[in-house]
Order: sequence, then C-alpha cells, then structure tokens
Amino acid sequence: MSLLGVFLMLWGLSLAPETKASPVIETRPNLWIEATSLLEPWANVTLTCQARLGTTDFELFKDGVTQELVHLGFPAMEHRFPVGAVTNDTRGLYRCRSGLHSGWTELSNLLEVTGTESLPPPRLSATPVSWITPGLETKLLCQGAFRGVTFLLRLEGDDEFLEVAEAPTHVEAAFPVHRPGSYSCSYRTHAAGAASEPSAPVTVKEPGAPLPPRLSLRGGSVAMIHPDSPPTFICMAPLRGVHYQLRRGEEVLEVPRIAVSSDSSFFEMKAVALGDGGFYTCRYQLRGQQTWSADSEPVEMLLSDETLPAPELSAEPEALRPAPGASVQLRCLGPRAGLRFALMREDHGQRYVRSVLSPAGTEARFELRDVSVADSANYSCAYADTAPPFAGSAPSAPLELRVDGPPPRPQLRPLWSGAVTPGRDAVLHCQGQVPDVTFELLRAGENEALTKTFTTHRSADLVLTYVGPQHAGNYTCRYRRWGPDALVSEMSEPVELQVAGG
Repeated sequence: MSLLGVFLMLWGLSLAPETKASPVIETRPNLWIEATSLLEPWANVTLTCQARLGTTDFELFKDGVTQELVHLGFPAMEHRFPVGAVTNDTRGLYRCRSGLHSGWTELSNLLEVTGTESLPPPRLSATPVSWITPGLETKLLCQGAFRGVTFLLRLEGDDEFLEVAEAPTHVEAAFPVHRPGSYSCSYRTHAAGAASEPSAPVTVKEPGAPLPPRLSLRGGSVAMIHPDSPPTFICMAPLRGVHYQLRRGEEVLEVPRIAVSSDSSFFEMKAVALGDGGFYTCRYQLRGQQTWSADSEPVEMLLSDETLPAPELSAEPEALRPAPGASVQLRCLGPRAGLRFALMREDHGQRYVRSVLSPAGTEARFELRDVSVADSANYSCAYADTAPPFAGSAPSAPLELRVDGPPPRPQLRPLWSGAVTPGRDAVLHCQGQVPDVTFELLRAGENEALTKTFTTHRSADLVLTYVGPQHAGNYTCRYRRWGPDALVSEMSEPVELQVAGG
C-alpha cells in the first residue's frame, strides 16, 4: 500500500479520487440561562441544556459534581432544569451533557451562575480565523450566559468604537470585523442595566496576505526519496475550502491533488526525475480572489537513485553503547566535496531523515546530544549530488546505537497557584526530553491514564476538565512511545491538586 494509503487509513478515509472527509458531527450540547424577567435576571432562572441529537438522557453538573440526572420517556432536543431564585447553594459553575448511543457526549460549555449584580463575562472568539484579508469575512462571536440579551463589542484604544447587536432568541451574536486591533465584548440584560464583565480580549491582525499553510513530506520537513517511490506532499491551511498550489521555487507544479479534508490537500507525485530534488513550498488562494497566501516553510526532497557508492558511517566514540546524557558524533564520509548528506534513522521498517548537512569537504559530522534510550535505533547515511547529473548513493552500512536505562523522567508542574475553584479546569504541564511521544496524566498510585495527548514536541499541557472535590489528590505524568521501539518513562514527581472548599 502507498504511503498516502496509510495516511488515509489512519484518518479513516478512502483513496478514491477527490475524496473528501465526511463532515464531523458536533455532539457537544449547549447550556444557557433563561430568566423569567431580564429586569431581574437572577430572580427566577432555568438552565436549558440543548442537545445536538435527540436523546432521552440529560445530566446537569455544578462545580464538577452531578446535580440531576434525567431519563425521559421519549427523545427530546433539550431539557430545562429549574433553579429558581439564585442563592448561595445554587451559585456555581454549571455544565451539562446529553445521551449519545449507549454513553454520553462531552460536557457542554461552562456556565457561571453568580446571582450577583455583576454579570459573568461572555466568551469572545474569532471565526473562521483571527485575521483580516480581502475576500474573507472575519467575524467575532460573542457568547453570553442569558438568552435574549444585547451584546456590545468594543475596540481597545478607540473610545468611540461600539458595535451593538440584539439577540432576542439567541445566546450569542456575530460581529463582522474590518479593522485590526484588540476587541472585547460584554452584554446587558435590559436597556437600563449595567453591562456584564468584559470578555477576555481577542486580537485581530491584518497580515496583508493570508497567513501561510504548513507543508510536510513523509511527516517531516525533509525526506530522501528513491525515484521509484514517488512522494506525497501534505499542505494544511488555517482555512477551509481554499484552492491549493504546490511550488518548487517560483514554478507552479501540476501535481494530482487529493482533497481528503476541507483544510488540507495531498499532492501525490506520480513520477519524479533525479533533477526534481530541492525545496518545495505550498500556498493557497481564497475562492474568487486573486491574492495568494504567504508561502509555507519549505520542505526539502533529496532524490537518490542509489547508483553512487555508499558512504562510510562511523561513530565517535567508537563504542555505540553510550551512557545516557552523553553526546555521540556520527561521521558520514563521501567520495568528494559538494554533496548533500542525510543521516537517517530506521523506525518501523522505514528510514526517516533525522538531519541533513552540506559540508565543505567530503565528511559530514552529525551530532547527537544528550542521548537517551529513545535514541536507540539503527542509523545509516546517504548522499545526493545537487548538481547534474543529480545521482545519489545507496545507504551506508547501518550502525546500531543502543543507550541503556529508562527514558529521562519528565517534570510536571501546575499552571495555577493555590487551590483550584470547583468547576474550573486544572492544567498541568508535562516536560520531557523526547519528541513524538504520548504524554499521560495519572493519579498518583494508579496506572490508568486520566488524559493523554500525542505531540511531536517534547512537552504537553494535560487538562483535568471541570474539577470537582473528587479530583483532589496527587498527580504524576509520564510519556510513552508505541510500536517495535516502544518505551515508557518513569513517573514524574507528584503535584498536589487542592480543590477550594474541600
């Protein structure tokens, strides 16, 4: 199967021409406040949980703890939870969820019920992007707590700027935005009432051209390709429904394109010649517009027909069982100067370029710093001639690098201070030393991850969503890599999570 086929299988897509991903069905419910009178918004309120699909089950939470679980006799699109007059017992942070198949949806938006004269702030976001460019209608979406209020949009530094939008039957309003700057929004429940607390600001930029897409080749920014195995470039834009273009320098390439999703495009090269190596970029154009985006960061394609003599790969120090934390120099010796060298690591039966060099002489020296067990692998090197006739070498004989010991222990730190308010999220930052791993957050003493995330970076933010008293305790993190070169780090030192009022 082609590499593109593997990508599409991972994405759950087929390889049919002009394939497009099925639209993602939104299942997260909405939660808002309905007041009997907006003149006295907290005198008698009902919390409405609106599902995206008909369901018989609804659950309401307050401060991270279930308040009411409802099973209806017939499917409904929403359920109303009466609260009445807001008191000390009913103030808090609410969320809901609705039934989905045999389980539940994710939690709804966070809703703050204060019962005080100062109304909770709304949430402001930009759609579809937070910048302005011709041909694109950028909007700021202000989402409040109450249905039927009036929304106010302000621009920092301009006291005369005020946009007003009424939402008699909704809990949000969309403001078209045509000027760059820092915006915030608020709302008021009636004409004589005070405005709510302002939202967190959102900055809208005017970059001139649309912001650049991201281009990758075999999952990275450089790859060594044999002419018999044509590559596939993946271009991902920050916008949907755009027209893509793959380029080599200023040359626009007529390459078959497979649209697998609304925000990315796969360019599948059917054939390559030895002179096709070099740096490639992609860009996109809004439909109906002449302006192109800025170019992506370039990716490099090295072509090797493996007809030239293989280089020699050696290590310094010669022993290929270095201690953790040591540095290793891998030296690739070619037949002459003027060549482009690539150091390759073998993972899961595939070779991936780890680094490239163009030395002045005949030898490229690749430095592996602070090695750990994650660097254990077979390494080889090859070279390509970047001038005619553009031939390339076969890979060198492999060297097996083995580093003993467990992977470096990660560090975990909380991104908050003091006790966490019930109903808020608790974010912990797990810092490792190994890229391309899955970070996991665990309660101390347990072995089942509460949350996990894969990243190509060496750290990740791990979120405990909607913290309640039951979340109090100590937490640790670890990282792991799956597959034939699987590894699991030791646990980090624990971090204590305290929940206010517990």
